[in-house]
Amino acid sequence: MSAPVKSPFALAIRVPYGHTDQMGFVYYAHYFLYFEMARTELLRAYGVPYASLEARDILLPVLEARCTYHRPARYDDRLAVEAGVGEIGPVRFRLTYTVRRDTDLLAEGYTDHACVSRRGRPQPLDPCLREVLERIRVGGNS
Repeated sequence: MSAPVKSPFALAIRVPYGHTDQMGFVYYAHYFLYFEMARTELLRAYGVPYASLEARDILLPVLEARCTYHRPARYDDRLAVEAGVGEIGPVRFRLTYTVRRDTDLLAEGYTDHACVSRRGRPQPLDPCLREVLERIRVGGNS
């Protein structure tokens, strides 16, 4: 799957104490929570809140998730979680993420999603969702 053209969206997060481990670092699994938060807000910013998709019987389960860690984040750090769109297929698409503290790259990753019905059956990407994903991918405005 290809990388996004650019990252059009960044979510600001301040690390809460409860997200850190005994070493004082953000616990590794919380990065996936940060990815989810950025994904949700990215779609909302482009007029596609998850609730509206679910109301139309469109679910977007994660098929694969990956995160590569470069440097640790710590309690009270201000993070920017950037989200963008990678490859878009007939049923699947990839969202990409970077987590930064100022200019330091802390982590990067992706989530692959499929478009399925409530019964779990794959279905073609909704045309409106596809249009929004394409617009995000090429850096269009929200």
